[in-house]
Amino acid sequence: MIQHARRLVVSLGLAAATLLAVTPPAAQAQIPYFREILAARENRYAAIVVDAKSGEVLYDKHADAPRYPASITKVMTLYLTYEALASGKLHLDDRVVFSPHAAAQAPTKLGVRPGDSISVADAIQGMTTLSANDAAVAMAEKLGGSESRFAALMTLRAQELGMQNTHFANANGLPDSRNLSTARDIAILSRAAMRDYPQYYHYFSQTSFTFRGRYIPNHNHLLTGVPGVDGLKTGFTNASGFNIAISGVRDGRRLIVVVLGGPTRVSRDQNAEDLLLTGFDVMKRRGMGERLTIAQNLHEPVPTGPVIRPPSEQGDGDQDALKIELTSAPPPRAKLQVQPARGKHARRGEDWSVQVGEFRSHADAKEQIALVKKKFGEHFDSAQGAAEKQGRRYKAVFTGFSSESEAKGACHALKARRLACAVLGAS
Repeated sequence: MIQHARRLVVSLGLAAATLLAVTPPAAQAQIPYFREILAARENRYAAIVVDAKSGEVLYDKHADAPRYPASITKVMTLYLTYEALASGKLHLDDRVVFSPHAAAQAPTKLGVRPGDSISVADAIQGMTTLSANDAAVAMAEKLGGSESRFAALMTLRAQELGMQNTHFANANGLPDSRNLSTARDIAILSRAAMRDYPQYYHYFSQTSFTFRGRYIPNHNHLLTGVPGVDGLKTGFTNASGFNIAISGVRDGRRLIVVVLGGPTRVSRDQNAEDLLLTGFDVMKRRGMGERLTIAQNLHEPVPTGPVIRPPSEQGDGDQDALKIELTSAPPPRAKLQVQPARGKHARRGEDWSVQVGEFRSHADAKEQIALVKKKFGEHFDSAQGAAEKQGRRYKAVFTGFSSESEAKGACHALKARRLACAVLGAS
């Protein structure tokens, strides 16, 4: 454990520190390589570790700062591909035709000529293993008609999943100043891919595939280098630095780690591995009654205040003999007009209500109500919580607020802890 913590502290600055030790200070400023490494370490690094089952953030560093996702963008392209497959609009043996625009994408790519086509299955494997830029654009054009229209669909879906700081400008993550995301949003996307389409998650685990006689290994070296790691995606551009999103399982616990802006591929991988292993150790020790965080293990300052699981949307899937239960925190959708909800215990004159989550099961909604009541009792003691069914979903709603200001004050307290809350209004 100590060894992992030490490696984590030095991993991002390892290359720079080694060179700085042997290079005179006057010469350092003249060497572009030094400037590149130091800029990456100071301006681009971000990371997050998430418990995939509970949704708890175990560690974060600059997790909401805007970053270039690079080829991790393709996880959203794949998410929409899996969605089309699951709905029957697309099949694995369907053909994906490469337009001149798709074929002209910069490497890394499969190298398919304009007018030629490949199967959907090959396009998926090209994206997950080789990170093929041409395959991503060809798939975008097949599903969206054009890459720009597909990028708009990507951004819309990101917002629906709760990725509040993400905008996609293309399907593959090649350099574009408008293509932005955060470590937290990428973790949300990674969890959504596992939660919503577990039947296709195995593509992220594939260590290699053969395309037209060409052997293609996966860019994610942690798939074979770290026991338990089974996905997801790497990324790199000069502007982004070295990015990676991984997920792994140990002792029945699944964690998701996102590292952005690494100065080198090796340091990025070491950093992601150390965060993952430290996270597993923390979860194991918590199971034995210890109260600690990853930051404590790394001797970093620990934020104060209650740790609340965000409002969640859960789903199940079987993978590698592990039942995966994942959560996300979708914000209230602007297009959804929610009518004021009133619990049976609301008293006359107390007409304001607030919604603190939307869930797939009654039990999850009730659990969220109990958590909010426990952690924010001073704001919700006078209100009544109820899990109200609407269609196939359950809304966690508190009724009985005596004024708009009281309801808004309660919501403000939740939002200050990054929890979703909406004032529904008076009936």
